[in-house]
Amino acid sequence: MTSATPGAPRLSATQVLLCGALIVTLSMGIRHGFGLWLQPITQAQGWTRETFAFALAVQNLAWGVFGIFAGMAADRFGAFRVLLVCAGLYALGLAGMALSTSTLSFALTTGVLIGAAQAGTTYAVIYGVIGRQIAAERRSWAMGVAAAAGSFGQFLMVPVEGWLIAGLGWQNALLVLAVAVLLIAPLAVGLREPGFAGSAPARREQTIAQALREAFRYRSFQLLMAGYFVCGFQVVFIGVHMPSYLKDNGLSPQVASYALALIGLFNVIGTYAAGALGQRIAKRHILAFIYLARAVAIACFLWAPLTPLSVYVFSSVMGLLWLSTIPPTNATVAQIFGVAHLSMLGGFVFFSHQIGSFLGVWLGGYLYDRTGSYDIVWYIAIALGVFAALVNLPVREAPILRGPRRVGATA
Repeated sequence: MTSATPGAPRLSATQVLLCGALIVTLSMGIRHGFGLWLQPITQAQGWTRETFAFALAVQNLAWGVFGIFAGMAADRFGAFRVLLVCAGLYALGLAGMALSTSTLSFALTTGVLIGAAQAGTTYAVIYGVIGRQIAAERRSWAMGVAAAAGSFGQFLMVPVEGWLIAGLGWQNALLVLAVAVLLIAPLAVGLREPGFAGSAPARREQTIAQALREAFRYRSFQLLMAGYFVCGFQVVFIGVHMPSYLKDNGLSPQVASYALALIGLFNVIGTYAAGALGQRIAKRHILAFIYLARAVAIACFLWAPLTPLSVYVFSSVMGLLWLSTIPPTNATVAQIFGVAHLSMLGGFVFFSHQIGSFLGVWLGGYLYDRTGSYDIVWYIAIALGVFAALVNLPVREAPILRGPRRVGATA
């Protein structure tokens, strides 16, 4: 089953990739710069770093939880409606982040609202459209293009966010972004799939319960989830806490902004390459290499003297590895289980990623407030990278057998 409804016309690949890429650019680009607000907000409000970190930890966890249901809704009724609702939630969350005066309202808006919004405006929903609308032989490549767009968003938006904070102040900068994120709504029109016309859900060969039971009993699905947990832990800890880590060590805020921008720039290359390579070599080998290379890069970063140059080299290397796990992971899920429930299953895998994100961002703030250092969390990130490399090696990528016939890549 390659489209929403048997016989339904497909959207053009150019339209899907262009609209999907622009949506991911906005959604991921804005969130990638949230670390730039850590010190302005905590200093203005008199909060600890743990308070800010906890709100972002809640955001990542909410993203994972709501991602499951956003995926179910997108698989059943189409991505268009999900994108519209979540674009509005994103705008409300950013406005709430700017105007919150208590830690509770900050956690609810920055954490729950923005987390729910990201669930319906990022990869799980967009990849569901790509899986249904792009032929299987080009799917990994197309997912790499979408992930590269998110990476370009990081490269583009982080300096813009830094400029907005410097020029308008941290509150007005967030309000400007709240308006900008509403551009997702008109872009979503380009992802309105023909097979989801009207209010009737698309027909499926498996129920949601059957698809979940099949996936969670399959060992390779469990291993992919374990690896993705590590991905979340590493990238969110670095993305949120590295700016403060650099400032604590005497480097200017501009170094942090350039570092995050370099991650985004080189991530364009890394994610596209991972998607393209996934058409040619085993995806489990790509994933194992990425996780092991991250562990080595972090170890070298801690070992080398901390200078602007070492930060830029580390950021460039990490950029190549940053979101490059996304295309091979999601393409593997599609290859094993088919695309009928891809957004939902991708949402569950991403939920594991977000549990790791929750722990990475919260643990960074918690241990810093108690030890005055991020060292322990850096070492945990190294150990987890080695673990993730090992657990991805046994993943079986072949389409799963259902009864007498083989389905998956062509489902």
